Amino acid sequence: MVNFVDMKVEYVDHLGGDVNVVNAARCSFAKEVVVFDLEKDTKLINYLAKHNHWSPLAHTAVSIRVKAPIFMARQFVKHQIGLVWNEESRRYIEDEPEFYNPTVWRSRPDNAKQGSGSGEIKKVTYVISPVSGTTIDLPIDETFFHTTKTCFDSYKMMLDSGVAPEMARMILPQNTMTNWVWTGSLVAFARVCKLRLDSHAQKEAQELAEKIAEVVAPLYPVSWQALMSNMKV
Repeated sequence: MVNFVDMKVEYVDHLGGDVNVVNAARCSFAKEVVVFDLEKDTKLINYLAKHNHWSPLAHTAVSIRVKAPIFMARQFVKHQIGLVWNEESRRYIEDEPEFYNPTVWRSRPDNAKQGSGSGEIKKVTYVISPVSGTTIDLPIDETFFHTTKTCFDSYKMMLDSGVAPEMARMILPQNTMTNWVWTGSLVAFARVCKLRLDSHAQKEAQELAEKIAEVVAPLYPVSWQALMSNMKV
């Protein structure tokens, strides 16, 4: 049975809060606070973010667990600075994979080499006879499901036949879900979300960035808002 699931981001752990940021900044003056002063410390954090004094904001740490399709993981793993990534490997596991299923198939863009257009594609055209030019239109959702199922069935068949998992995994499509633990500073995650929430980013990347922000932002609410409002990427 083919199991389609949504992308997911879960909280694992984090270090301190906004007070860690202001204490790192005040270390220069050998000062420290215990309770966050909403007015004064908010002003300090906004000043740090606005003037690119990012080091106090990097005295933070967040760990999350992410589930996303392989094609998204390969985009997000490009973010390396200030982040550490450990991902599941199908060299070692052979449990039944899960898959991502888009709700809309977007059209090609009109005047660009990447991205999507405003239209929606609902069917694909198959050439039945190259000689006569006979074609048939099929629903794209149905085609996508059967293609995914064929890959899934072949993967299971290979494993059942004794093929090593590290080789059988080659047949799995890019919509196969993968999981990873991602740890990094608040600055690093803010940069990821700042870039991937941009309107020019792929829609699925925007969706995943929103899920990351929903987990990370409440941990350092003042610092996150300051970074997202002022950070230049």
